[in-house]
Amino acid sequence: MFNGKTILITGGTGSFGKKFVKILLERYRPKKLIVYSRDELKQFEMQQVYNEDCMRYFIGDVRDEARLCHAMYQVDYVVHAAALKQVPAAEYNPMECIKTNVYGAQNVINAAIECRVKKVIALSTDKAANPVNLYGATKLCSDKLFTAANHMVGDRGTKFSVVRYGNVVGSRGSVVPFFKKLVADGAKELPITDTRMTRFWLKLEDGVEFVLKNFQRMQGGEIFIPKIPSMRIMDLAKAIAPNLPTKIVGIRPGEKLHEVMCPADLYYETLEFDDHYVIMPSTRFWGDIDYTVNVLGEKGHLVPDGFEYNSGTNPHFLTVEELKEMNS
Repeated sequence: MFNGKTILITGGTGSFGKKFVKILLERYRPKKLIVYSRDELKQFEMQQVYNEDCMRYFIGDVRDEARLCHAMYQVDYVVHAAALKQVPAAEYNPMECIKTNVYGAQNVINAAIECRVKKVIALSTDKAANPVNLYGATKLCSDKLFTAANHMVGDRGTKFSVVRYGNVVGSRGSVVPFFKKLVADGAKELPITDTRMTRFWLKLEDGVEFVLKNFQRMQGGEIFIPKIPSMRIMDLAKAIAPNLPTKIVGIRPGEKLHEVMCPADLYYETLEFDDHYVIMPSTRFWGDIDYTVNVLGEKGHLVPDGFEYNSGTNPHFLTVEELKEMNS
């Protein structure tokens, strides 16, 4: 699907972007693979690793629609991974988060339509479902913009969908590198917000695989959600530092005990497939798309009344040993 094509990824120097580029280069022969981001140092460092002839590095911000239009010229596929993601930073700097995550999303949409990009997938987060913090609220808004963008396309043919998943093992700013640094620095205890806390847990390469697969599946307007395991924060602490005691420090502003990826309020728009869920768009597009059968021929069905995909009630929890293996 990606052989001979031009692919652009916004926020391409982040954890996801680097893994996405690695897997794409190993598996396909793209015509061009464009990393679009605003940090010249990160781009320079990434160029030392990924310097194939097809690679292009564009300095630019998703807040700049004109620059996005230049970058997307003759691009076939776009992955929108750029975002301000730190919950405390977003609470303290709300308008900066809105400018990147909401206005930036609309800029990506406008540029993709203008440049007749074939398909766009925007990355979302479990925090966008029933959000309690600004970051989650901006990503919910972004999700709505991308799914509704299919109304704006007209005869240009661009299709927009969203991929939503939970915490990524070892991503920058996440709990695993934080815990590991504390251990390396000789900490006497690990800080735990709440012993009951759970999270959806995903390996980075699995997240990339899911995105790549959904470029094949998508019809436009879907929010794709993988079936993935959950983890308990206390099990994670045991996996990383089994001999260290823990200290309860309390839930941070904007944090939940458990995360949700398919809200109960949207059970009537949620389809279950073998290895994923799809939340259908709340307003339907011309052509009356049947979302119960995707482009690959996979068949789904509506979930039961009141169904919720919640990290605390997820039937699949990782054991301490499995967490050790994932974090090694």
